[in-house]
Order: sequence, then structure tokens, then C-alpha cells
Amino acid sequence: MRNITIAGGGLAGLSLGVALCRAGIPVVLHEAGRYPRHRVCGEFINGVGKETLSNLGIEDLFSNTILSEETHWFIGNRRVFSGRLERPAIGVSRRWLDLKLAGMFENLGGTLHTGSRQRELRQEGVVWAAGRRGERKSKWLGLKVHVENLQDLQGLEMHMGRSGYVGLAPVEEGRVNVCGLFRLRQYGGKGPEMLWNCLHGNGLESLSERLRQSGPDPSSFTAVSALRFGGQPGNDGVLALGDAESMIPPFTGNGMSMAFEAAETALGPLCRYSEGKASWETVVQDVRCGLTERFRRRLLMARILHPFLLTHAGRAFLSGVTLSGLLPFKALSRTLR
Repeated sequence: MRNITIAGGGLAGLSLGVALCRAGIPVVLHEAGRYPRHRVCGEFINGVGKETLSNLGIEDLFSNTILSEETHWFIGNRRVFSGRLERPAIGVSRRWLDLKLAGMFENLGGTLHTGSRQRELRQEGVVWAAGRRGERKSKWLGLKVHVENLQDLQGLEMHMGRSGYVGLAPVEEGRVNVCGLFRLRQYGGKGPEMLWNCLHGNGLESLSERLRQSGPDPSSFTAVSALRFGGQPGNDGVLALGDAESMIPPFTGNGMSMAFEAAETALGPLCRYSEGKASWETVVQDVRCGLTERFRRRLLMARILHPFLLTHAGRAFLSGVTLSGLLPFKALSRTLR
């Protein structure tokens, strides 16, 4: 068996590592950070099927997680849509999930090196899953915090403001994950206060006050900038997965689902390589073609919808079709998932 090295211990890297270990393939995984830790993430999984989780050997991790069956959309301080999800969304924090996946990987015999930042390597047997590439000219700011005492949440919530949006998702231990994407500017404040200021500055005053009173956990606050959405550059000759390969805007896609689906796409070709049945060049090409086929439609729709929905005209259009009952919610969900 040829060894596989994975650079990056996020969802794509860890779930792929678990699946490869279950197939009897020796795997070494390098993660720049250490577990457990919080990440800027919506922290709900919607769209990925049980078959994918089963193929990766991680389905049992989600047997007792929080399930959300409803979604509610707001524009400004006004609710414009409520609906039932075709498939319940799984709510789970990245702090919990990454730690569990890392433990599963090691228990299966995988070798895990934390605090180990790798340079991008264009060589055989190396999977690059170390996250997005920074975009210096990016105009986006991502913020996340957990609140511990939000009693009135019923399912998922999405709130759209003037130049950004924020999602609320229940996770384990009675917590609610609050994660937003905003146009980068000086909002002022530190920690959770910065997020509340972002909400207030984007016309979401009621939500800002509601969350201020809901017991935010300052230790869970995280922020990220230099975001580049869509296909990531510089991947020629590299087997890239997860955000390292492409990054979808939160409202128009579910990055957690895509990470697991990307790992599933790479699993078969990597097994063939490890068994000596395929060259590395063939594996890279097969995985790249598989990812393109699997995600092309989602990424195209996101590229069209995301900038439109952040304009005044886009928000007015969304408000009109939702309030009039003309929103094809199920069809839209299928297209984006």
C-alpha cells in the first residue's frame, strides 16, 4: 500500500483520513492548529446524504446531534419567509465535530500531527486540504460567536441586512451558533461586541439587541477576512479538496456538506492509487473532474445569486417573491444543495 499524506485537518481532510484508514490505507495528516478550537462556520449540515456519511464511515457521529426542520428568513427586522426543510439540518459545532473526527482518525490507526503547518506540495500521494487561500483585496469579513441563552429560536434563521447577512443555528449543549458575513469596514468593538455592531450597522437592530441579551460566550468568538469565493487559484497539479479547491458563499451553499462530498469524491481514486492500480496524474485528473461535475451547478448559482441578494434590488425581489408565496423554495434548495 502506498502512503497518503493529507495537509489540513478540517472536515474534508479529517473525513477523508477516516475513510482511508477504514480501507486499510496508511495515512499521515498534518494540521496547523490544535484541537479543539472554534472556527468561523455556519455549523449546520444540510444537503449531504446519509449514504455519503456512511461511505466515509462517520455516520454514527451524527446519531444524537441537534436536528432543525424549519427555516425562517428575515430582511431587516421583518420576517419574510418560514418553511420546512426537505431534509432536517444537522446542528453541530466545529469545535466538537473536528475533535471527534480527529479522535476517530487516530483510533483507526491514522498518524495525526497538530501544530504542523505544511507548505503546498505538488508531489505524489499528497492531498492539499489546508483551507482557502487568502485574498488581500477581499471585501468580506466573517464573524462567529456562540450564545448560550437564546430561548425563542425555532429551527434555522437567516437575517439579511444592507451589506451582509447572519445565520443562527442550534448546536449541542443548548448553544446557538451565530455566524455572519459582512462587507469589510470599520464597525468598532472587540469580540462579540464587534458582531453586534455589524448587525446594528447593517440595519439588523432588533437582532443585535436580542443577541446581546442571550449570553454570548466570548471564548467562542472568531473572525476571518481575506475571503475569496468560488474556485481557488493555483491548484494546477495539486489534489486540492474542501475550501482549498473551492469556497461557496454561506447563504447560497453549505460548505460543510461540500467538504464531506469532496472527501467521498476523492476516496475511490486515492484507494486505487494506494493499491498501485492508478498513477497519481490519473488520480488528480479523476478527482478534479469528479469535483467539477458534482459542484459546478452549485458554484454557478452561487456566483449569480450571492452578489444579487446583497443589493437593494435583490433584497426587494426576495422580499416580494417570499411574501407573495411565489418563492420556489424546494426547487431552489435542491439546486443549491
